[in-house]
Amino acid sequence: MKFDIITIFPKIFDSYLNESILKRAQKNKLIEIKIHNLRDFTEDKHRKVDDRPFGGGPGMVIQIQPIIKAVEFAKSKIKSQKSKVIIFTPGGKQFDNKMAADFAKKNDNLILIC
Repeated sequence: MKFDIITIFPKIFDSYLNESILKRAQKNKLIEIKIHNLRDFTEDKHRKVDDRPFGGGPGMVIQIQPIIKAVEFAKSKIKSQKSKVIIFTPGGKQFDNKMAADFAKKNDNLILIC
């Protein structure tokens, strides 16, 4: 199974993915994990990925264009047609073990947008 993780904090995964079960699974070629820095898919010199909400108000939102480019890039590297794109959001369903098992049965590749 292959995982592509798209994030603005790519280094945060280093220690987690290089320890214990995940490290052994990668070493034994059971899983492949690639981390993609969302900032690599921007077009401005500051590599900006966020913007103010269009309706105004406090906070920031992630721009869609870098996400689209990152997902298209990840998909271009996938050999299998059985893949799924998952975007994590506070308002979405909780990603649990049952959901992970279902995705693993039906897909060879997961693109996770953090």
